[in-house]
Amino acid sequence: MKSLYITRYGGPEVLQIRESADLSPSPGEVLIEVSHAGLNFADISARVGLYPDAPKPPMVVGYEVAGRVKATGAGVEGFKVGDPVFAMTQFRGQASAVSVSQRQVFKMPTRMTFEEAAALPVNYLTAFHMIYGIARLKPFDKVLIHMAAGGVGLAAIQLCRLTEGVEIFGTASEAKHPLLREAGVAHPIDYRKVDYAQEIRRIAGGKGVQLVLDPLGGKDWEKGYELLAPTGQLIAFGWANMISSERRRWVHVLSELISTKRYSPMALMEKNRTVSGVNLGRLWKWEGLAAEMEELLSLYRQKKIAPRVDRVFPLSAGPDAHRYIQERRNVGKVLFDCAA
Repeated sequence: MKSLYITRYGGPEVLQIRESADLSPSPGEVLIEVSHAGLNFADISARVGLYPDAPKPPMVVGYEVAGRVKATGAGVEGFKVGDPVFAMTQFRGQASAVSVSQRQVFKMPTRMTFEEAAALPVNYLTAFHMIYGIARLKPFDKVLIHMAAGGVGLAAIQLCRLTEGVEIFGTASEAKHPLLREAGVAHPIDYRKVDYAQEIRRIAGGKGVQLVLDPLGGKDWEKGYELLAPTGQLIAFGWANMISSERRRWVHVLSELISTKRYSPMALMEKNRTVSGVNLGRLWKWEGLAAEMEELLSLYRQKKIAPRVDRVFPLSAGPDAHRYIQERRNVGKVLFDCAA
């Protein structure tokens, strides 16, 4: 089998295809012949050396795959060879095959493609858990979504639109604004040209927003916190600002850490605000995650959500795919074709 390895910390050039012995499933595992695997910003963080949960190099990352069951381990029920499935892998997914606990494997709905299936788990579970598991979005709330044209951003837009009258603000470069408006963003904001916080206050008449979804981190967490209306909530789910180049820069990392606001219970009480965090990688064994996935599959069957795939790269083009997503050129999900 072949896998895309991060051979050491560094730029995209450290990515390399390596061959290894074929896998066999352990008891309770499903061996999947991978058709497509997802690429997420967390994988960029792992390559740079700023993702503490990732294995040490040489490592294979990748949180989600779609493909067909190749074999099952002892005790596995409900899956047979040839079944089209997708899975949450928590690393090791960017390969031609992966063996995963049956708890993390789901059968694909009839009309779902392998591309859609690989685009669903990380982006949609993250968005769904934030919006309906943590925040409890209400009708006519105002929501700010950062990196709105990315995979999680577009998933969040679709899910927000399931609640009546939600008004969405989304930050993205100007070239992505037409697509965001079509997706349902009332107020696309080019963060490169204007101060998004000032623009939101202007549009909202100074009343603030009820929910901020922030994968940026650092000073943006503080800006988002100050945008909150009474009873509003900031949810942090990434720290993209930590990565300033293709390689780890410790001076920049230290600057980000120093500039990050600390929140005290007293301050939260005084402002009637909430700050929450979501790290999907640390929820893999949480029983509620499977229930949230089943809710997402129900929404898919009802045609209320539809993953948007931006580009598919062959696994051998790992460096190109990493550059593409790190430069924030994607509009939607970036995938690897692991069979190419």
